[in-house]
Amino acid sequence: MKKNLLTRGVAVAAAALLLLAACGSDDDSSSDSSSDTVASAPATTEAAAINMTPGEGVSVTAGRASWSTGYVQAEIFTALLRELGYTVSESADMELGPQNAFMAMAEGDMDFWANSWMPGHTSWLLAERTDGSLVGDNVTVLGMQIQAGGLQGFLIEKGFADEYGVYTLEDLNSNADAIAAYDATDANPGNGLVDMFGCPEDWTCDNIINSMLVGAGLDNIVQVKAGYDPMWAQATDMVNEGLPTLAYTWTPSAYITTIRPGDNAYWMGHGWILDDSNPNNQEGGEAWDQRPGSAAIGEDMCPARNDEGLCPIGWAAADIQAAANNDFLAANPAAEELFKQIVLSVMDVSVANLAQSEGAAPPDLAVEWIANNRDKVDVWLDAARAAAG
Repeated sequence: MKKNLLTRGVAVAAAALLLLAACGSDDDSSSDSSSDTVASAPATTEAAAINMTPGEGVSVTAGRASWSTGYVQAEIFTALLRELGYTVSESADMELGPQNAFMAMAEGDMDFWANSWMPGHTSWLLAERTDGSLVGDNVTVLGMQIQAGGLQGFLIEKGFADEYGVYTLEDLNSNADAIAAYDATDANPGNGLVDMFGCPEDWTCDNIINSMLVGAGLDNIVQVKAGYDPMWAQATDMVNEGLPTLAYTWTPSAYITTIRPGDNAYWMGHGWILDDSNPNNQEGGEAWDQRPGSAAIGEDMCPARNDEGLCPIGWAAADIQAAANNDFLAANPAAEELFKQIVLSVMDVSVANLAQSEGAAPPDLAVEWIANNRDKVDVWLDAARAAAG
């Protein structure tokens, strides 16, 4: 493994994360500060009596999300379970979108994953299994991995937005000249619509975006669904060429180091925030409520910012958490406690994502992150061992 993988590109990541600091919701600062707080391990009277490997003899089936920015988190969880003695499968062997991941955990085909985005994934807990029970009867979302750290929204190319004065989705939808200019070079030129780079088919965000468009009556904007990384590469090339571009993205990620709010793009505002009315009549759509749908973003990055200093970004700040099969948790209190203990920072995950985008392997990045954070990691592991009794 190359030395100091996590330091590669840190200057770029740090600059991007200055944007994140401004982009955080009112709860975002608590997310970052909580990552520096090390939970105290339960006291023990006889440390020598603690089983250092409570997971010995237990095989665990791990999974990971089908978005690359979740890989390193999955590897950190996997590596720490192995330190507890568990035999853990490679998370890459079971890469799933959220609908399939939650069902796999409910069916017992996958024991855990580290990539739940709540409340966006809540709808999958409400899905029915073939036996009539709900997924949520068999799966628990737990821990505080990154609280209020998952920001989502749409970025629009800055020059185009300034030329036509389109700083909200409603502005763009109602501006015939802007639509014509955008349509001339978008994914489906000549159809008279704004083809926005959106989400792959099975990520849930694609469903949420469609609900947003229908609920707000944005009939001149449509979502393009394809593989996310190729779409983002195309969007980046278009922004670099100064072409009209509207694209969905999120943090923590390396994506905003290429399309950068306040530099070559803006966060797009929403006049209407998705509520629990399920305007597109989609299964589970009532759970996709994004209110208040705002974040404390500077005017240089969000010209649609309101008088309260909030950008109507359209999405609630998500909690990124672990999820696991209930039977697995009941049989493995050490693993359950570990999942509750792990807290990561937006900065650390974003820097790792950037290193990954430059070729570093997620397992190597996880090993280095653990080595660099051994003091707090050991506290988590001790708490897990103590929970095992």
